[in-house]
Amino acid sequence: MSPLRPDPATLEGHRARKRFGQHFLSDPAIIDAIVRAIDPEQGDCVVEIGPGLGALTQPLLERLQRLTVVELDRDLAARLRQQAGLEVVQADVLTVDFGALAQRCAPRRLRVVGNLPYNISTPILFHLLRWAPQVQDQHFMLQKEVVDRMVAAPCTAAYGRLSVMLQWRYAMEHVLHVPPSAFTPPPRVDSAVVRMEPYPAPAPLDAARLEALVKVAFSQRRKLLRHTLGPWLAEQGYGGTFDLQRRAEEVPVQDYVALAQALSPPQAALSQ
Repeated sequence: MSPLRPDPATLEGHRARKRFGQHFLSDPAIIDAIVRAIDPEQGDCVVEIGPGLGALTQPLLERLQRLTVVELDRDLAARLRQQAGLEVVQADVLTVDFGALAQRCAPRRLRVVGNLPYNISTPILFHLLRWAPQVQDQHFMLQKEVVDRMVAAPCTAAYGRLSVMLQWRYAMEHVLHVPPSAFTPPPRVDSAVVRMEPYPAPAPLDAARLEALVKVAFSQRRKLLRHTLGPWLAEQGYGGTFDLQRRAEEVPVQDYVALAQALSPPQAALSQ
């Protein structure tokens, strides 16, 4: 009689929970490559999102001595609290005030890392935007398709709303490809690690206005902007010379930024 095989959805006695989008990183070579990309140094103020079973947490802690982690799963949070040097914030990351965490780092800035739940990765990226001035860098594991969209150039299929909103605020690069086999249980998609470094002096603008105009522009990306963005701009009272004889994917980030600045009253302009 052959021995029972371990359940591939279970690791270290914990069953991955689909509602939390849990896929636990388990490949030592990939883990080492991610830690080397982050390059943590003792004294750095680091927050890890979604530590799970601690695949990244442990090697980070060995270098840092102290680390804050944000974990939604109650059972995993309890397990993590047994580890010396860890401050565990049991919460939905979308409710966490990263500004408050950053204030405790002064004069250093916050470094944020994590294997983000793929089902809410974009909301997390937008949630963190507001605290970009207090962040040194971010290293995230994401679905490769999302990373491709983040770093995409104009006139490519991946270029869109996410590209514009993040490239306005961050310098970004794809640093590592991660296959499904690196996880337990393996996801159905390839993953990638992205490095995000906030620009020290981004163009000052009303981010909500930029988000609104980009959403309209890419609502029907195959149409010329005079059919989509044109009517919206007219409603805003815009009388400038923005070229509407282009499709949304043909407009570089700096053009969208300049348009958002032109639409925003001086008192509304800000550099998040």
